[in-house]
Amino acid sequence: MGVAEIAELLGVTRQRVHQLRQLDGFPEPTSELAIGLVWESADIERWARETGRLE
Repeated sequence: MGVAEIAELLGVTRQRVHQLRQLDGFPEPTSELAIGLVWESADIERWARETGRLE
């Protein structure tokens, strides 16, 4: 999942996702492709639940 998908999942802007990346505990991307960074959806969903950003 890319930045746009993370933003949609969390209900925030893509710019906010870039800010959230600076927080301790935000998952590391699993790959860097030509289109940008990619994360495992399970990692993002787990982080979002643990931090109260997703129910």
